[in-house]
Amino acid sequence: MIPPRLEAHDLQLAYGDNIVVDGLDFTVLDGTITAVIGPNGCGKSTLLRALGRLMPTKQGHVLLDGRRIDKMATREVAKVLGVLPQAPIAPEGLTVADLVARGRHPHQAWYRQWSSDDEDAVAEALGWTGMTEFAERTIDALSGGQRQRVWISMALAQGTEVLLLDEPTTFLDLAHQVDVLDLVERLHHEAGRTVVMVLHDLNLAARYAGRLVAMKDGAIVASGTPHEVLTESMLSEVFDLDAKVVFDPVANTPLVIPIGRRHRVPTPVSASSRST
Repeated sequence: MIPPRLEAHDLQLAYGDNIVVDGLDFTVLDGTITAVIGPNGCGKSTLLRALGRLMPTKQGHVLLDGRRIDKMATREVAKVLGVLPQAPIAPEGLTVADLVARGRHPHQAWYRQWSSDDEDAVAEALGWTGMTEFAERTIDALSGGQRQRVWISMALAQGTEVLLLDEPTTFLDLAHQVDVLDLVERLHHEAGRTVVMVLHDLNLAARYAGRLVAMKDGAIVASGTPHEVLTESMLSEVFDLDAKVVFDPVANTPLVIPIGRRHRVPTPVSASSRST
């Protein structure tokens, strides 16, 4: 059996006194792409932050390769785990090459400064994302899709085997969403990266992820293959959505066709309508 790279046991996460995730167990197997889906506010991004050690746990713990992540040195975690938060912001005037080079910081030390290995890692990361020709441009001069590629480049330059991507397609049009997810798929298949990403588009999640995890109210409601998870009953329970799920003959995955919300807000009747 393939050992898990990341595990969460009895996880409780909170912002102050507001508990967002409670008693959650979660497992990420090596060599997989997992997409976490669910309605806004269900705890998807909060879970990803905890998996990346960006927020403390109130209860329970996260294991990285069998070790408690909160007991590991930050530099040690950063050599294994790359995290791309939602809508990251770069300092004004920073160039593409400078941002990607920041991914090499975990490999620096007082006895090991910038080296040819670091140069090679940055060049390789830019090559993977097709951003080599933009290396000397500033981040703020790029399109939204290009910026996402640069941030992914920085995560790649870390040389990590596990990537956590929080809504990597946010604010992108459909074509650029596909570009970014095609890149993620290549990184998985050709470079062996294990990926966990939060996605809102259910059809893209089904197309690109081998495993889906559906969340509602801070708990996991369903997990498994796209065919196992994307069912009409799950969509009704988790998203309060009436939908048909059909077979996509192009991607060989489930395709969600929304019909409407299960509990519609009644349309107000105008005074003129009542008088007729």
